[in-house]
Amino acid sequence: MLALKITFWSLLFIIFYAYVGYGILLYIIIKIRRMLGFGKVLEGTSEYEPDVTLFIAAYNEKDFVAAKIQNSLELEYPKAKLHIVWVTDGSDDGTPEELKQYAGVTVHHQPGRSGKIGAMNRGMKFVETPIVVFCDANTMLGKESVRRIVNLFSNPKVGCVSGEKRIYSKEKDAAAGAGEGLYWKYESTLKKWDAELYSVVGAAGELFAIRTELYQEVERDTLLDDFIISLRVAQSGYTIQYDPEAYAIETASANVKEELKRKIRISAGGLQSVVRLRSLLNVFKYGTLSFQYISHRVLRWTLAPLSLLILIPIGLLLAINEGLFDFGFYSILFWMQILFYSSAMLGWYLENKSIKVKLLFVPYYFFIMNLSVFLGLRRFLKGSQSVNWERAKRG
Repeated sequence: MLALKITFWSLLFIIFYAYVGYGILLYIIIKIRRMLGFGKVLEGTSEYEPDVTLFIAAYNEKDFVAAKIQNSLELEYPKAKLHIVWVTDGSDDGTPEELKQYAGVTVHHQPGRSGKIGAMNRGMKFVETPIVVFCDANTMLGKESVRRIVNLFSNPKVGCVSGEKRIYSKEKDAAAGAGEGLYWKYESTLKKWDAELYSVVGAAGELFAIRTELYQEVERDTLLDDFIISLRVAQSGYTIQYDPEAYAIETASANVKEELKRKIRISAGGLQSVVRLRSLLNVFKYGTLSFQYISHRVLRWTLAPLSLLILIPIGLLLAINEGLFDFGFYSILFWMQILFYSSAMLGWYLENKSIKVKLLFVPYYFFIMNLSVFLGLRRFLKGSQSVNWERAKRG
């Protein structure tokens, strides 16, 4: 039983640390640094105004063209210095034709479809500005987003800047909307603290920017292009900074089924990234960056979901040993697990129903987030995840 108890507490620690403990530790470190006078949020200067390329890789996004162009033209940045570039490879719904109606918009198009990363690799050959800002066609940017991102590049140590992904909050949000919104709020807080400690570990593909000279052509089968691109910049000795007021906003996934589809792709890409960025696991070489990377990303894609799964049978064995219905320490913990997963299943039942209990949507979102890791692992091992766009339907 001693070995089981040690395993139980080890698994519980991994789960707690990956999802909550790292955030607590990060908060404490930041507070101590501030008390000692070391903590300082990196600030840029508005006097830094280089030419910037707004880069949009799009596949069959005709329905979003008009709104996206209008949003791009309303951005608060010198018009003569903001170059709008779309790469529409493979689009056959009239997207490139629609775009060519707008003056000041450069469109690169070829019939063949090679996925988002193929379009990015090809399109980056045409970028001549020192800063390139990547964003999606179906996300709208805050008016000052480009300005705020560029400001941070005034510091020569900054190689990448991540904006914030925001989710439209609606009263009718179901599990996908409520869970996704809360998740991104928590992630935003962690990113702010990560940036203050040293560097953010990965940028949000909806809105991020890099120094053009630091772009490294990414393998054509890459699933998480934003993650790989940004962390390779960090590996080069630069930091990834974060400004939550530079944001891209979009609607939540239409339902949990669509959100699960999106999460499975992210999980498969996350596992692929862990393999490709394995050198970043070397804390002796990368120090603080490795600590942040392992704590914030790697554990969530590897040991934490596995620990959640193994904890159930081990918890059951310990509960049976002391009396399953005697409600001793381990039996209470076991029944708490059952209650949590039951809440997740109830959240599934109530999804998109007229009865709204958002308290149940949170465990459900947490459940599908970890379920997606196992489904993503299967896709990763089978090599069956396509690099082509597999956009989830939005609400």
